[in-house]
Amino acid sequence: MIKQPENVQLSEEEIRPKALMVEQQRRFANDIARLLKSKASFVDVPCPACGSDRSAPAWVKYEMQYRGCLECQTIYISPRPPPPVLDDYYRHSENYAYWNDVIFPASESVRREKLFKPRAERVVEICRRHGVAGGTLLEIGAGFGTFGEEVKRLGYFGRFIAVEPTPHLAATCRSRGLDVLESPIEHVSLPEGTVDVIASFEVVEHLFSPNEILHKARRILRPGGLMIVSVPSSGGFDVMLLKEKSSSVDVEHLNYFNNASLARLFESCGFSTLEVLTPGKLDAELVRSKVLSGEVSLTNNAFLQTVLIDRWAELGDSFQEFLAKHQLSSHLWLVAQKG
Repeated sequence: MIKQPENVQLSEEEIRPKALMVEQQRRFANDIARLLKSKASFVDVPCPACGSDRSAPAWVKYEMQYRGCLECQTIYISPRPPPPVLDDYYRHSENYAYWNDVIFPASESVRREKLFKPRAERVVEICRRHGVAGGTLLEIGAGFGTFGEEVKRLGYFGRFIAVEPTPHLAATCRSRGLDVLESPIEHVSLPEGTVDVIASFEVVEHLFSPNEILHKARRILRPGGLMIVSVPSSGGFDVMLLKEKSSSVDVEHLNYFNNASLARLFESCGFSTLEVLTPGKLDAELVRSKVLSGEVSLTNNAFLQTVLIDRWAELGDSFQEFLAKHQLSSHLWLVAQKG
């Protein structure tokens, strides 16, 4: 089991300041409106985890149809925007530009200390435990570049490559001295077997065809190389309880795997699953916020009313620790190895 960072408390306000989120929501709404103009081009897909065509309606949000796989319980958008539409969406996103210019800078010190330093340390610990001694680490979706800086600071890897297709974010990564490939990973040209570790945090859920990306990742990994990913899980507390009202459910998240179905996807692409965990810290707070705002009622759930509202100061932290320990957080990590 992966060691958890000790005594690192995190609140939603620290990483998503409310004062900045009104403008973020306005820009996000503009992005959604632009995306939906292409709705006639959306395409039906089978389950992205197991390939089954057997599914049932799950949710509707932002005019998107979310379906639940009857074989592996993955939840996914179908019909969904095809790759050219997705590429255009991210390249011209007002929302991503705002995160890059405003929200990330405003919250970076907290994100660095409470998210990215522990994340970089956990990745190094995983590599040590599984016998990967440095080499090249490639991050798919490098974002603001803070994780890359923290990885380089640790000095464990000889080379760090940032794959970031969004122009604003790619420019920020370059300004931090990172080696950047400004392209979707499926278009990246690297020799086979030249990367030791691929990391991807909160990216796989955005992908039109996750198995295509995993096959590409497997090709550029050396034998025995690792792939480490995190995704929002449909089997976690806040998503199971809130469904489409969860802030994790948005128009960009095409795929909601669970612990078993994510491992199944990786294994179908030639990986061996080494570890699965859910080290999330915000599930309970996210549900509590929805209750306090009046969006969700706990009138018929005396237990959660007690934990999340009446005795929150006393029980909130320990309840979140329980969710993380028992793989019930919606923040899912998977470590896999190329066979």
